[in-house]
Amino acid sequence: MTEKINIRGEELTLLPEGAMLWKNRLLVADLHIGKVGHFRKNGIPVPSSVGKNNLWRLSNMLLDYKPSEVYFLGDLFHSRYNKQWDEFVDFINAFEKIEFTLIRGNHDILNDELFEEAGIHLVEELELGPFLLTHDRVETESYNLHGHIHPGVRLRGEGRQSLRLPCFFFANEYGILPSFGDFTGTYRLTPKEGDRVFVLAENSVIGVS
Repeated sequence: MTEKINIRGEELTLLPEGAMLWKNRLLVADLHIGKVGHFRKNGIPVPSSVGKNNLWRLSNMLLDYKPSEVYFLGDLFHSRYNKQWDEFVDFINAFEKIEFTLIRGNHDILNDELFEEAGIHLVEELELGPFLLTHDRVETESYNLHGHIHPGVRLRGEGRQSLRLPCFFFANEYGILPSFGDFTGTYRLTPKEGDRVFVLAENSVIGVS
């Protein structure tokens, strides 16, 4: 189940996969492709299925929502080159009618030529309508949509029950997308009055404030 939010006159659709639709554009933050390969290369036995699940979910979104443009809000690839980059390039080549753009994140340290050869436009930030797309938050008169934080909030139930969930987080001047990657964790945010929070739970987007 999706949710919708209106920001500066534009309707954004929040997807249970942890991405956002704006018209025919799909916005995704913090995939961290290659993180599994990075850890395995350094002797940490992370299951390879973790990385494949990210591409499987991304593939389903591209097939279901049929965007003409995809914007990665940074940290597309986790670190230095490993074979998961080649797997990712093969993956996006199957969607030749979609235009892919990466707003560079702090983990995107691959040579620029690799992104160019893959057909991925690489920029530092991008002004698009009323929005400025970046990886981390910046000061701007536009509404800043970004990732980087891997936002999450803690929900409390009766007694001492509590649960931390990833979320979309919207303040007055900026909005933060959840991390799309499975192997990333969350950073707990505390909403202030006026902030709007939508958690991801059981294949649904649920507004909690």
